[in-house]
Amino acid sequence: MSLALEIVFWACVALIVWTQLGYALTIAALARLLAPAPQGAMARRERPKILHHRVSLIVAAHDEQAVIGAKVANALALDYPRELFELIVACDGCSDATALHAREAGADLVLELARGGKIAAQDAAVARASGEIVAFSDANSLWEPDALRELVEAFADPRVGYACGRVRFVQGAHGAHATNQEGVYWRYEMAIRARESRLCSITAGNGAIYATRRDSYMVVDPIMGHDLSFPFNMVKRRWRAVEVPSARASEKMVPSIEGEWRRKRRMMSHTWPIVLRGGMLSPRGYTPGYALMILSHRLLRYATPFLHALALAANVALVLAAAGALYLVTLALQLALLAAAALAAAVPSRAMLLARYYVLTAASPAAGLWDWLRHGTAASWEAAEGTR
Repeated sequence: MSLALEIVFWACVALIVWTQLGYALTIAALARLLAPAPQGAMARRERPKILHHRVSLIVAAHDEQAVIGAKVANALALDYPRELFELIVACDGCSDATALHAREAGADLVLELARGGKIAAQDAAVARASGEIVAFSDANSLWEPDALRELVEAFADPRVGYACGRVRFVQGAHGAHATNQEGVYWRYEMAIRARESRLCSITAGNGAIYATRRDSYMVVDPIMGHDLSFPFNMVKRRWRAVEVPSARASEKMVPSIEGEWRRKRRMMSHTWPIVLRGGMLSPRGYTPGYALMILSHRLLRYATPFLHALALAANVALVLAAAGALYLVTLALQLALLAAAALAAAVPSRAMLLARYYVLTAASPAAGLWDWLRHGTAASWEAAEGTR
């Protein structure tokens, strides 16, 4: 019995360490060995010429009157030929003046749609778009002037069907309420995605800045966001899904760790349908390398709360069975992490806040799964608190 518990415990620990750290180190080494990034003059020589594709930039918005004017102005100021660029604002059942403000700010086309959710609004906008490239952004995301041009240049490679830029999360609050540690995680996540992109294809994108060819755009279930469903499905359809680090945007992050927990819990309620019935689990269409990426970076990440719970239960059982002093140490470490997370509200040091961030965000897949199984997932959405 003790041997079986030890196997369970160490297997769980190994999988957690692999998905949180080992995978990142391995893919960094592989990228350095097999696909080194061009540097300096070589990088400039290898850049494709600017492609003047006609582009439709689509912004799906629900009750965004506070920020839509600034978003439209930001989009119209992008360094891209105006005659080859159209801006579409798709208002998803807005009950405020979003549509009016978008028109006044100069959007080329404003769609006033019944409430159907972000994905349905994007689908409706794509149906009206004239661009051969369709790009997407959030109402609260601001792009750097060259972001669209950089994003479009990725399609110089005829194998690329999806290109995702890099979003920088900025803290919109200050003082005691600004506890979110998402910036630390996001920088780590971006480093991993950059190496996935160089080796093969990324396993997830983001909603702030991305584009697809019109020919590669997919209509998916309205509860399944593009961020996760597009990259792996592109690979299954023999396209590449790449990250373009030079295409940059920024947006406010949720101020507090607790707010980030709620945001990730909501996101995970949309993630599980993609994982369990959206095709991610099926290896059909994956190369062996990409299948390992999906397993390591996606599936094991989403399984992390269950691995932690199983490791803790096995550890307690091993201590009760007097399996050795080592298991007292490992149990103490696990309890210390939980205690630090619990005490972070009272003692908001950086170490405590990171512990709280890790525990809550690691638990979010389990909470999201519970929400989805209990009452399903709505296609509609509300802006996360503090991000406007």
